[in-house]
Amino acid sequence: MFIEQRLKELGIELPPAPSPVGSYTPALRTGNLLFLSGILPLKDGSLVAEGIVGRDIGIDTAGEAARQAVINALSIIRDTWDLEAVSRCIRLNGYVASAADFHEQPAVMNAASDLIREIFGESGIHTRTAVGVSALPMNSPVELDFIFEVD
Repeated sequence: MFIEQRLKELGIELPPAPSPVGSYTPALRTGNLLFLSGILPLKDGSLVAEGIVGRDIGIDTAGEAARQAVINALSIIRDTWDLEAVSRCIRLNGYVASAADFHEQPAVMNAASDLIREIFGESGIHTRTAVGVSALPMNSPVELDFIFEVD
């Protein structure tokens, strides 16, 4: 129960997994890889922040939204697979709804990357993209997807 224990130590309580907002499955395993679909920063059915980063909201608010998306990702794993079966975070793709002159997408995604590392330790070191986009579903400032290795 390493991951569950680590979450408890960090004061993180996983909510119920958010429901998909479209026609897809939130998680799909093939071999020892678990792919997670795009995850929004929903909490209690609503986005924790809305808008375009660099215009409507700042880096810190967008970073908190990215952290919430990580928490939602772990909820999805817990509800569809087995959180304790995760052996490594391989890939994080981060999409940031960005103003045309905003170029700090990596700073926003650092909040997600840092949380994954806090939870998984060395097994949380992952590859990553941080991409600026013009808009995301529901006016979300961030959307994340993941690839995890599972036992």
